[in-house]
Amino acid sequence: MEKALLIIIALSGLSAVSSHAERQYHFVYEAKTMPEAQRYCREKHTDLATVDSMEVVELLNNMAGQYNQSAWIGLYEERDTWRWSMSDPSFYGPGETEFRPWRSGQPSNRQNEECSYFHFGGTGAWGDYFCNNRLRVICFDVTGPNATFVRINTHMTWTQAQSYCRKNHTDLASVRNPAENQQIDELISGGDLYWIGLYRDSWKWSDGSNSSFKYWKVNEPNDVGLKVCVAAAFHNSGKWEDLDCGVEKPFICYGPVPVSMQVIKVRVEKPNGVDLNYPAFLDAMLVEVKKNLRAQGLDDNVQLAWRKQPDGQVFQKEEEEKKTDEL
Repeated sequence: MEKALLIIIALSGLSAVSSHAERQYHFVYEAKTMPEAQRYCREKHTDLATVDSMEVVELLNNMAGQYNQSAWIGLYEERDTWRWSMSDPSFYGPGETEFRPWRSGQPSNRQNEECSYFHFGGTGAWGDYFCNNRLRVICFDVTGPNATFVRINTHMTWTQAQSYCRKNHTDLASVRNPAENQQIDELISGGDLYWIGLYRDSWKWSDGSNSSFKYWKVNEPNDVGLKVCVAAAFHNSGKWEDLDCGVEKPFICYGPVPVSMQVIKVRVEKPNGVDLNYPAFLDAMLVEVKKNLRAQGLDDNVQLAWRKQPDGQVFQKEEEEKKTDEL
């Protein structure tokens, strides 16, 4: 008889784990404000839940069961996070990424007013606007530290303008200082509005994920008052709504999938002429073992592996091991 050690690694908590087995979700029914919930999740698990696919939406709906209200997830809004489409840091000197000659009352930072325009007026006053509106465009060509601005009289959405400028020039215009602001003001010489490259990417995930997946309720987010945090509404298929961060609600955390490991002994009578430590034989053995375990209800997320002995072999003669033990 020869024996080997077989390691069985099992993922626990499968009812709340995505099929990719990367995250386990935890529904916490204790009502807390969003900042309190975030702190709890970071202390006990990893963070508030990031919902980045319909698979996760469906999993959370199943977890909620009969709970038919809303619960905090990790999405929140930073309303004053403006950045340039041209992101190369070497292009900007100290303080130049923060140059902002806004018009009086601007930016309003209202929901969906996430793109900036340039308005003729001596100082070139800027404002924020709905990105799907169609305006004329200021592109620029960059050569080393220098920028040449180009006026485009075709009306486009901000996204279309960005694509056009990147295809035909360098990018939508960045405006780094008063001198460049004056150059654009002289270039347009009129009262129309022109897209420039400043935009606001306002919705953030608590764990820093960059997922663009969205699952809003109808007419949400509605941006009333201080509504800058997001909850999943389980009376409405887990769709999202924006709420005041100070409201106390249950919440959903996520963390790594816990793993359990079991080691079992496998004894085999060595067939004549067969090397039990031959890799192909070991692989075939694992396939057969998993088939047998699956027939007994083993979950597909369980992994099997052989444990090698110090000499690099998997199987060893049991008689030899007994003699060693007696010594």
